[in-house]
Amino acid sequence: MKVLVVGANGQIGKQIVKQLQNNDQHTVRAMVRKEEQAEELKKNGVDAVIANLEGSKNSIVKAAKGCEAVIFTAGSGGSTGPDKTLLVDLDGAVKTIEAAEEAGAERFVMVSALQANNRENWNEKIRHYYAAKHYSDRILEASNLSYTIVRPGGLLNEEGTGKVKIAGNLDERGSVPREDVAKVVVASLTEENTFKRGFDLVSGETTVADALKNLS
Repeated sequence: MKVLVVGANGQIGKQIVKQLQNNDQHTVRAMVRKEEQAEELKKNGVDAVIANLEGSKNSIVKAAKGCEAVIFTAGSGGSTGPDKTLLVDLDGAVKTIEAAEEAGAERFVMVSALQANNRENWNEKIRHYYAAKHYSDRILEASNLSYTIVRPGGLLNEEGTGKVKIAGNLDERGSVPREDVAKVVVASLTEENTFKRGFDLVSGETTVADALKNLS
């Protein structure tokens, strides 16, 4: 499967690109904002394209052409204001959903946030971020794409364990290494049990493959 990774220069995005490169089931195309980012990826043998989520939808359509799946893991980052969150995490995500449909992709995996689907459990300090995630997820659910929405807890930079806990609704707060989020995202591409559904994700005791197969 040819997979476009949107947000390929981000911390999770880099992990996803690396894992896709090492996976004989898939080929990867990385979408980034800057020429120097694309050049660095190309040096490492990655097909890279330049498009800006704040730019035209057509540039994203062009980036997605020929891809069967799209992974959205872009974000405005914690140092920007609510305006950038709306432009990247909400409108950028929606543009990418529209572009994926227009380009003929069938699969779409969204990296969201723990409990973004449940307003009662949003983090008060970053409600604008959760609102952006909530509504972009809902637009994805209403699309014609075969989607999976992965909602990870607090993101860690430590080495992944390959063991997770996932459920359609996790009441508990928790965290998870970015490497394990990437593993779940990549595995979800072909795990039919994740099609047309979303789930929360934290570290746990179950292998990624078993956790996805047993998702109920």
